[in-house]
Amino acid sequence: MKKTGLLLSLLTLLWYCGAAQTPVQTDLRSFLPAVGRIEAAGYDSHVELRWPAVSGAESYAVYLLRDGKKSLRGETPNLYYLDFVAGLGRNAVYTYRVAALGADGKQLSETPQISAAISDFSDEQLQQMVQRYTFRYFWDFADPLTGLAYERSNDKRADCITTGGSGFGVMGIVAGVRNGFVTRPEAVARLTKIVGALEKLPRFHGAWAHWYNTRTGQPYHFSEKDNGGDLVETAFLVQGLLAAQGYFDGNDAAEKALRDRIEQLWREVEWSHYTQGQNALYWHWSPDYGFAMNHPIKGYDETFVTYILAAASPTFPIDKKVYDDCWVNRKEGEFFCATDFYGIMLPLGKRAQMGGPLFWVHYSYTGLDPRGLADRFANYWEQNRRYTLVDRAYCIDNPYRWVGYGPDFWGLTACDALPEGYRAHTPGVGEDFGTIAPTAALSSMPYTPEESMAVLKNLYRNLGSVAFGIMGFYDAVNLSLG
Repeated sequence: MKKTGLLLSLLTLLWYCGAAQTPVQTDLRSFLPAVGRIEAAGYDSHVELRWPAVSGAESYAVYLLRDGKKSLRGETPNLYYLDFVAGLGRNAVYTYRVAALGADGKQLSETPQISAAISDFSDEQLQQMVQRYTFRYFWDFADPLTGLAYERSNDKRADCITTGGSGFGVMGIVAGVRNGFVTRPEAVARLTKIVGALEKLPRFHGAWAHWYNTRTGQPYHFSEKDNGGDLVETAFLVQGLLAAQGYFDGNDAAEKALRDRIEQLWREVEWSHYTQGQNALYWHWSPDYGFAMNHPIKGYDETFVTYILAAASPTFPIDKKVYDDCWVNRKEGEFFCATDFYGIMLPLGKRAQMGGPLFWVHYSYTGLDPRGLADRFANYWEQNRRYTLVDRAYCIDNPYRWVGYGPDFWGLTACDALPEGYRAHTPGVGEDFGTIAPTAALSSMPYTPEESMAVLKNLYRNLGSVAFGIMGFYDAVNLSLG
């Protein structure tokens, strides 16, 4: 696990760059640790301000002091503000005051002035900054009862936690230790809390549900008959747990206990139950509806690691025939692509979608290292690299002439369907609606480092005020909406 380097640090942490954070957020006033005085930190293109709460304040006005003038930069109900100032001048010092406003809009008090400098960041510094911001989602914004990740930052169900997303969050914690965001003992303590919660949550033949109510500990219905085990979300969770088990290999009692408890959870997942005795894996099982959803896990999509884990299970393994007869979906154009798109021959994927959404080459490969991985169907590193380049080439071609698409604004994947909804955006007719997800190109950085870095710089330096928030990049950006 320690050898994964860039894949672990980027592909696990950047995939979720704001995937649950949207521009319209719930009240997040208390999600960051409280501060006792106004603080300011300067980055490449923005200044982050934080200040203590003022009794009776309904909102806070942020003022920039410059050239003897005081200009309003914004007003917020939160105890923080990100001010993108690169357009006012690079490599400069900016000075602020923050005023607390009452319900009537009248000023209650004002902070002392504070200054911060912005300066040009190297590519490595930009990556580190984005990872640090994104890490907040899994660390500072985690559910305080369980340590697990919330489904969204703006979810009307403020108590909804996600299992698959928490698996990625566990990997994010590992990346956080590697990057020095938290200490190793702090991470072990948080992961011990997470494992303790997972031991108590209801499971269904060893599998967890997609969502849980953190207050009651009971599953949320993902759909009408989906209130039981979700094998794919369980796989995303387990791969995260196994990554942590491999990384925290110390001899102290806390790390040993963590590894042992993860091992027990892994062994208790009854992968073979989800075959129904057939040569197929099925996505769902409910104590109320059984296998009524009858959804076989067929490729080519994000679920590859489900088969890898099911085959590798030390207790409830599946037979190779299950993989051969179900995952290898032989329906025309659904698994074997073997088609040239923009001069790039793509071995696998959905032909009508020029492969499919980019999360198909992200989710399984946070735990499954594609470097050197090959079988009779594909070399998976090369497959994933080509898959990413096809998506980029399609966005550069931009057949629907969406605003902004190009070499520094590409990436179609599952994200919010602005202005409302949620969908898996892909190349192709009826699948592309002008919405780019920052997670798409940024999670592809191991495959396309230079091309992905161009997107990161554009999203942050040119579009930061609409694309970057207190927990990193937002879920989706659609410049065609104005």
